[in-house]
Amino acid sequence: MTLTPELRALKEEIETHARAYGLDFFETHFEMIDFEDMNEIAAYGGFPIRYPHWRHGMVFEQHAKGYAYGLQKIFELVINNDPCYAYLMRANSTLDQKMVMAHVYGHSDFFKTNLWFGTTNRRMIDQMANHGVRVRRHIERVGLETVETFIDRCLSVENLIDLHHPYVVARAAPHATDPARAAVDPPPVPRPGAKDYMDRYLNPPELLAKERARRRAETTREPRCPAAPTRDVLGFLLEHAPLKDWQRDLLGIVRAEALYFAPQAMTRIMNEGWASYWHSTLMTEKMLRDDELIDYAETHAATMGVQPGQLNPYKLGLELWRDIEDRWDRGRHGPDYERCDDMERKRSWDTGARQGRTKIFEVRKVMHDVSFVDAFVTEEFAQKHHLFVYQKNPRSGRVEITSRDFRRIKEELLFRMTNLGNPIVEVMDMNHMNRGELYLVHRWEGRDLKFDEALETLLNLRALWKRPVHLETKEDGRGKLLSCDAERVEVQDILPTLSD
Repeated sequence: MTLTPELRALKEEIETHARAYGLDFFETHFEMIDFEDMNEIAAYGGFPIRYPHWRHGMVFEQHAKGYAYGLQKIFELVINNDPCYAYLMRANSTLDQKMVMAHVYGHSDFFKTNLWFGTTNRRMIDQMANHGVRVRRHIERVGLETVETFIDRCLSVENLIDLHHPYVVARAAPHATDPARAAVDPPPVPRPGAKDYMDRYLNPPELLAKERARRRAETTREPRCPAAPTRDVLGFLLEHAPLKDWQRDLLGIVRAEALYFAPQAMTRIMNEGWASYWHSTLMTEKMLRDDELIDYAETHAATMGVQPGQLNPYKLGLELWRDIEDRWDRGRHGPDYERCDDMERKRSWDTGARQGRTKIFEVRKVMHDVSFVDAFVTEEFAQKHHLFVYQKNPRSGRVEITSRDFRRIKEELLFRMTNLGNPIVEVMDMNHMNRGELYLVHRWEGRDLKFDEALETLLNLRALWKRPVHLETKEDGRGKLLSCDAERVEVQDILPTLSD
């Protein structure tokens, strides 16, 4: 359903104000839908034409029950596409619709201008429809249960991708079958000098021939694969696993969609904070009527609320953007400010720079969450916003504060965001022990794997690779090797080799 005349007028007004502030966004289309349709579209990740799978139904049930019991409410849904599509819930008030539209324009600006979205498919809605058609054709050919089982295995390892793969220019490695490589002569065999009549004894022709053959084999034999450790496990399986054509197609679909959604996960704090900053700015400075103030404050506060034991990306992102703007407006950065040890002077520090708005536009263009938090979560910010490290007490079952130390706080934040909080796993060898077995290494950085989940994942990798799979990791700093052959999984102590 298209917008009502009232909402269409509000949309045009908000768009005009957003452009005047300097936002640069895609053409944006809004659709009015019911809460059931909103829950369904959200379950499909914003793409109702996505391929069918039971996981989407599970997410739909979660959203539907959360809405029915008043535990959650989806105010807006916007997708990274050109043009940008956003959905409004018909049951929302006019005030809510204004706030949501302002929020959407912040997202659309971020999608268009942040460099981490630069490699994403801007026609992904068409690509998703294509994926849906291909999956349904495979279902018709090989059966629903067979396709769903295989997609289950692919989805269990969809986080084993290289987040930076789209930004790296690939260079082809030399291969034994390359004409240029085959034409290279092996290095000459060294021959000790000798007089003619002694040469046959000091340099036996049979020995020289064998050595030349060995050196020729050295220059033409297959290089180790992969030549260097690779984090793109899905991409490696796609290229090397012994899959049928329909299986390879499904694995490619899962990987392509994982890479498409990766920048949204990499910039969630920045993106949600940026959209919240602009809906707050647009509403309070341009769009809010006096009689709407209390209702707006209530809705905005609910969005920014923090639940015990959880991190709200809307709240953290918004406060960081505001802090950056304030610091660069007042010149509260740089060597002079950092060297100042007079706390009263620092509190009143103001150089009149007024570069805050310029700075936040600059930051939103080039950073992702890890660099954003690393650069701008300062000790002053952590103290002001009462950040701390917490964990669940196994005895009481309650979430409790374990540290207020700034270094621990920042370390915990960055650890959550590095590789999206997923363990870093790399392919080391596809022919381990010369038996065609896959050898993986977990880059252990002080956090142990959840072994029950790791073992389940290995079973799925074994099903994809069709040969035994090994994973080297550590537990409490001690080397462990998880090996999976068929339905059997073993864990043994080892001395770490490839990972050290």
